[in-house]
Amino acid sequence: MMDEAMTLLREMSRKGLVPNTVTYNTLVDGCFKVGKLGDAQQLFSEMQACGQLPDVQTYAILLDGLCKNRQLSTAIQLFKEMEGKKLDVNIVIYNILIEGLCIAEKIESARELFFGLSSRGLQPNVRTYTIMINGLCIGGRTSEAENLLTEMEEKGCPNDCTYNIIIRGFINNNETVRVTGHIQQMVEKGFSADASTTELIIDLLCKDKVDPALLPLMQKENYELNLPQLKLNRSSDHPNKH
Repeated sequence: MMDEAMTLLREMSRKGLVPNTVTYNTLVDGCFKVGKLGDAQQLFSEMQACGQLPDVQTYAILLDGLCKNRQLSTAIQLFKEMEGKKLDVNIVIYNILIEGLCIAEKIESARELFFGLSSRGLQPNVRTYTIMINGLCIGGRTSEAENLLTEMEEKGCPNDCTYNIIIRGFINNNETVRVTGHIQQMVEKGFSADASTTELIIDLLCKDKVDPALLPLMQKENYELNLPQLKLNRSSDHPNKH
């Protein structure tokens, strides 16, 4: 598909049609999605040479593509270029950078950027918090992640993604004792565990690493497909347990 899109771009040029910024943005995004980083960066240079000025959306696409492909240093250079051009660096851009730093396991740098948002006149949104919570969990800083969740709850803004991420974070850091409370909170707020979280919880239940009280709680959330067999397995694994 990308090869066909690039062919159309060349045909436009041959016919004297000038691709606009939206056209280039779409193509750059497509290149990143199929792993053609070089082509994406070439298109970025080409659009400027053709007199099409990149907008905030262009930079967001580029930053996201670079960060997700672990080209963090190039992304940071591009971000500085944005600042130099006095473009509106909004919360979407910062979310991309914070996530990029977390992907690169530069958690302290991500943390500094997150806590410096207010000094830039910006407030973290649900996605910002969720990205930072995930990064802190990756870095083993689960207490800080929990503090951020509490801050979110005070503002009334956690969503199902936030709860799933922090639950998985505790499980992956072998802090299973703290999992039950967050699952209860999640259920009380009307959210559900996603497939990845459910799989981890079922595994912990099988290994007796979390409170068995989670079993009816998970059944309440309509995970009957796996749980009846799980209950049988638990009984057979502990025949002498009373």
